[in-house]
Amino acid sequence: MKFKNLFAAGSACLFFAATLNAAEDDSFDAEQTYQATCFACHGTGAAHSPEVGDQIEWEIRMEKGMDTLVQNTIAGLNGIMPPRGLCASCSDEQLKAIVEFMLESSL
Repeated sequence: MKFKNLFAAGSACLFFAATLNAAEDDSFDAEQTYQATCFACHGTGAAHSPEVGDQIEWEIRMEKGMDTLVQNTIAGLNGIMPPRGLCASCSDEQLKAIVEFMLESSL
């Protein structure tokens, strides 16, 4: 009987954690995070980064595909763009949402 109670309590904790994590993801704002972590380079062209709104530069990058853009964001690029684009707390999915925001604002 004790094992069943322990299992039930553990399951409830996992469910709560998953629900809390989902709630955090629902409140994620890609534009706001872009402004806080990406704008310094992608809003100014610093370090030769493509500026948001520069359609030609983003079309060139899109030729590589979305998966490549997201992987470059996660891993960093050419020793210039830092891994995770300075958003160490962003999940891979959140980084993808930021890339999508940047593309939608540029194309």
